[in-house]
Order: sequence, then C-alpha cells, then structure tokens
Amino acid sequence: MTGTKKLNKVAIVGGTHGNEFSGIYLLRKWRETPQLVERDSLTVETVFANPKAFEENKRYLDCDMNRQFGHDDLNNPELANYEQSRAKAINAQLGPKGNAKTNFIIDLHNTTSNMGPSLILLQTDAFNRQLGAYVSAKMPNAVIVLEDHVAVHEHCFLSSITEQGVIVEIGPQPQSVIRQDVLDWMEEMTGHILDFVDLHNRDALPDLPASYYAFKYHETLKLPENAQGERIGMVHRNVQDADFKLLRHGDPIFTLFDGQEICWDGDYEAYPHFINEAAYYDNNLAMSLAKKVVVTV
Repeated sequence: MTGTKKLNKVAIVGGTHGNEFSGIYLLRKWRETPQLVERDSLTVETVFANPKAFEENKRYLDCDMNRQFGHDDLNNPELANYEQSRAKAINAQLGPKGNAKTNFIIDLHNTTSNMGPSLILLQTDAFNRQLGAYVSAKMPNAVIVLEDHVAVHEHCFLSSITEQGVIVEIGPQPQSVIRQDVLDWMEEMTGHILDFVDLHNRDALPDLPASYYAFKYHETLKLPENAQGERIGMVHRNVQDADFKLLRHGDPIFTLFDGQEICWDGDYEAYPHFINEAAYYDNNLAMSLAKKVVVTV
C-alpha cells in the first residue's frame, strides 16, 4: 500500500434517516467518549445528519435524504425542502462532492430486514477490496455487499460526497427501536473500519485473505400489483427473513392475498436482501437481488 493516498479526515454519520436509531445513539456515545473512535493517523468528525426527522420520529420530513447527493441536485438552489437543504449543508461541511475536504465517510444505517451486519461498498478498487477482506477476517459474520453498478460519483448517497465512503447497514431492527445485538454489531464493524483506515494510512496492513465472497447488487423487485398499482400480494414465507439465502428459478417468491403463489422466473442464482424493508413500502419494493461473487484481493 506504499504510496497510496492517506485518508486522514474521516466522518462518521448517523441519523441520515431519523428513525434508524443505532447510529444516532452511537454518535452520542462517541461524542461523550471520543477516544473510542480516535486513531493515531486520522481525525474523526461525527455528524448527525437529520435531527428534525429524529425529533419527529420519522424516516424523513420531506424526502429521503440518502437520495439527495447527486451533483445536479446539490447544485440546484430550487431544491430547498428540509432534507435537500440539509444535504447541501452536509455537502458544504464534508465536501464539496468532487473535491471533498473529508477523505472518508462511514454512514450508519439500520434496516428492518434480516441482513445481519452488512457492509455496503460503493466501488471495488484495491482499497475497498482490501477493506472488505479485513472486515470479513475480523468479523466472520459480516456480509459484504457491492453496489458498484454505477460509478461512485454517480451515486446519490451521502457517503458518495467523498472519494471513498461506505455504508454500514445492520438489521433486523424495527424503525424507532434499539436492539442491543444490532447496536453492538454496528459499533464493532465501525471499529474494524477505523482500524483498517488507520493501518492503511500507516502502510501497516496485515496479510489479508486472497479472496472472499460478496453479494453484488443486480436488480430490485416490486411487490405484486394490479393494473391500478395496488398491492395484491406479499413476500412468500419461505423468503421472508432469508436475506442472502439462495433463490433459484421456480422457487416461490410471492404469495397473493387470494392464496396463489408466484414463483421466481429469473435465469440466475439470486440472493435476496433488503427483504420487506419497511422504508421501501413507499415505492412498493419487495427486495433487492444480488449475485454471489468472489472478490480477489
């Protein structure tokens, strides 16, 4: 790693969605005991992204904040509702996107889906491949998810403000609830990520696994709808809570309210995740599907 760019300024962001509580309460803890997230080679800034949504116990007030960080939107002064304004303020604080003063963002999220401790990587350059290997080695129950289907600067996520950024996604946890196992996983994973960045900065990375499995996003499925766009079915009981479990062609995937089963007709081996995520019901989304891949370090 000698000669690679050092990531000396790190931001940990919580509360991008106001009813995902783990990151919010961890921020409070780390602000009271900052030594828990301090590392020798970097400085850490903590950012509470959406305080008004938290106060009102909502995911957001006007729109999903984690979709407001595209270049065009950040530079459009007419987009000025609460989340859009907060996105511009956070971009000014940590960015600006494309020339950010911050080097690395860890954005903390909860999911209502049974995804366990998941690390979402937005790109698969050498740094991210090594980060995934390090977290996998230190935390064997961690799941690595790749959302590198678009270039990082084309993502609209908060963590795309910086050249390097990741999303920590831990579940299952109901909205506006705190579970100790989920909180502990989030704290542990964040600690491993900070350790990795520190080791990277000091050219002191240990030997890493030559490869590991990850789940590469492929597509999103909607819940069954009628011609009027009304929901007429639900996730099949065999799929519910089976995040990252294999789904094959012909397996039941939905059950209609009249009892009829709908089977998956895809032509590849799929791994559902974000299954029945409560936040996605606004768009009638049922789950994301991934392909299982080998990441070479």
